Amino acid sequence: MATLAQIQEIFLSFLNPWQFMFFAASWFPGTVVRLVRDGKFGVLLSPSQLKDAWFSNFWDWFAPRLRLNAGPRVIPLLEGRTTGGRIVEEPVGPGIGGTVIEIGAGSGNWVDIFSNKHLVQQQGQIAGAAAEVSSSGAEAVETGGTATQRGGGGGEKGPTKSAREAITRVYGVEPNRDQHTSLRRKVKEAGLEGVYTIVPVGIEDLDNPAKWDGKVEKGSADCIVSILCLCSIPEPRENLRELYGYLKKGGRWYVYEHVKRDEGWGMRAYQAFVNIAWPHFLGGCQLCRPTEQWLREAGPWEKIDVGHPLDEQWHHTLPHILGVFTK
Repeated sequence: MATLAQIQEIFLSFLNPWQFMFFAASWFPGTVVRLVRDGKFGVLLSPSQLKDAWFSNFWDWFAPRLRLNAGPRVIPLLEGRTTGGRIVEEPVGPGIGGTVIEIGAGSGNWVDIFSNKHLVQQQGQIAGAAAEVSSSGAEAVETGGTATQRGGGGGEKGPTKSAREAITRVYGVEPNRDQHTSLRRKVKEAGLEGVYTIVPVGIEDLDNPAKWDGKVEKGSADCIVSILCLCSIPEPRENLRELYGYLKKGGRWYVYEHVKRDEGWGMRAYQAFVNIAWPHFLGGCQLCRPTEQWLREAGPWEKIDVGHPLDEQWHHTLPHILGVFTK
């Protein structure tokens, strides 16, 4: 029999998406006031532009909070430390590196993860930990250039191991131009000017220089990164197949996305019910997309290592997939 604490947890899980929509709705009046103050009456008269402005304002506020919650999964994913939806300490595959396409760059919430400062910081932490272990007389176990402290340190672990490599180019795909001011600021703060290119068009026009001042060549990307964004891209099946064509042979698609619930008719029905209202409050986001299935169908894959995080219970309205598709 379920305990009172478990019942409360389930109730709050059901309530969570409605609370989230309420928070999003609370940003609408302020968006209207701002547009009036700035004299952007054309935006007010365009439902699509008004929705974009509203969502941008809300997302600027919420994105850092999302980063705190999702970061403990996303960072290991990009370091090559996930398998079957689980986070592991040792890399089980390569991390991000080379030429990267970031889908749904938004306001720049994840921009800094592409900075090569992470490589320098990691090397510095490893060297520092090794010196500390040596000076304290503790045993250091080194594998692949990283050290783990044992004894003499209260049982604390040393630096996390990572398989990521240097990044040479990032294409940040974000057609919502209301997000670009914040995105440019985050690129500058991350020291990625000259490396990170904002692509202001949809996936279908990445290789079309007539639509934007640039071009991404097919078969040129070492990695694609999509973090909680495939739920809102238009024509998802076609665009996922299109993106597949930009990966090199052996290229990797790192994915962390919420998806349609497959098991439990009651939760499937509840998710579909929530989805009636959800897209109108969250920038067109769809809860019931079978994103994993569509990614599997995007093209032939050499390896698929994707799963559901183990800590997500049956009553979660937004279940996720986490892992890597290798072309």
